[in-house]
Amino acid sequence: MSPIRVALIGLSASAITSWCAEAHLPYLLSPLGKKHYQLVALLNSSVQAAEAAKKHYDLPPNVKAYGDPSALAADPDVDLVVVNTRVDVHFSCVHPSVKAGKAVYIEWPLTESLGTSLELLKDAKYPSHSMIGLQGRVMPLTSRLKELLSQGIIGKVLSSEVRAFGNLMQRDGYPESFHIFAERKINEHPINIHYGHMIDYVHEVLGDWESSRSIMQIQRPKLPIFGADGQVTRTIVSDVPDLISTHGTLKQNKGVTVPGATLVASFRLGQQFKGDPGITWTIAGETGELRLTAPGLYLMSGHSYDGPVTIQHHAHATDEVKQLKWDWSEWQKELPVLSRSTSEMYERYAEWVEGGKGEVRKGREWPNLEDGVKLMKEFDTLYKLYDPNW
Repeated sequence: MSPIRVALIGLSASAITSWCAEAHLPYLLSPLGKKHYQLVALLNSSVQAAEAAKKHYDLPPNVKAYGDPSALAADPDVDLVVVNTRVDVHFSCVHPSVKAGKAVYIEWPLTESLGTSLELLKDAKYPSHSMIGLQGRVMPLTSRLKELLSQGIIGKVLSSEVRAFGNLMQRDGYPESFHIFAERKINEHPINIHYGHMIDYVHEVLGDWESSRSIMQIQRPKLPIFGADGQVTRTIVSDVPDLISTHGTLKQNKGVTVPGATLVASFRLGQQFKGDPGITWTIAGETGELRLTAPGLYLMSGHSYDGPVTIQHHAHATDEVKQLKWDWSEWQKELPVLSRSTSEMYERYAEWVEGGKGEVRKGREWPNLEDGVKLMKEFDTLYKLYDPNW
């Protein structure tokens, strides 16, 4: 079968962040990735920038270089368009390709607003023929927790609590390159990105909210901005919350949760108390409790595997605590940690395409545009509870 022909948007030789290079490119250029995919084009802010990226990453000369989203959308030799840009240009970069009927893989957040996300969904001819970068849904830890709950290891879920910290970022300032995290209008900030990824993989395990309310706070409204030398260059005023606490009930997930099961999820930007895990997630059931702990909440991206990542089971009947096994697939271990969950998305999508694009096999699903819009709606509701003018 012919490979799925891929265009990358946002693979840059001078990018502030290198997620495209760290998470997408290793798989696409690996022997496994090449069995299913062929990188055929780049789209950057200009043709010259795309050519520079080709040179920087030593890509083949036949990879096309684009600077115009409409020109990329018109290319009949591109099957899948992958978006890795800053969120406030997601829509303008990918909308022409969506309208042209191409499959898309858009990193989270979907776009800068619910309105533009809904427009993307409206113009997508086949919304399910798409991917949204909520990779936490397909990571081994998520699959393992779902498996344990389906086996009834703790009976039905009564309640759950997640306590997490944004410990990849400083609590009291930003580097110059990340000042946009303090600008609400851009919508690329730790609540959307860090808490957003976390609550999505929690939903994947436990189900969606039946009802919820949140409290947000801007703990540090004035933030110093640091230059490349680490010195403060200026101070900005943030209009983005750096703390969120959401409380609610879960929809009854047949066989997993009891009616009215509660979930409490909290996120605070900055490092946790010294010596504590960066995330602690407990799931209390009728006959026992599960506890996941890790250096951070960034399990979906691979940034939180620099220390113990554990799942423990407390059996109430025996009062024993046991550590439960989980692991990466063998093929994932051949890739960098930052690429592993993203690669699983590609693998599932390729399996579906090569299988004739019929019904997705149970357990091999992936998040798509409709799922991305659903999460955007959840955030729109929470933000308007905080500020009706959001």
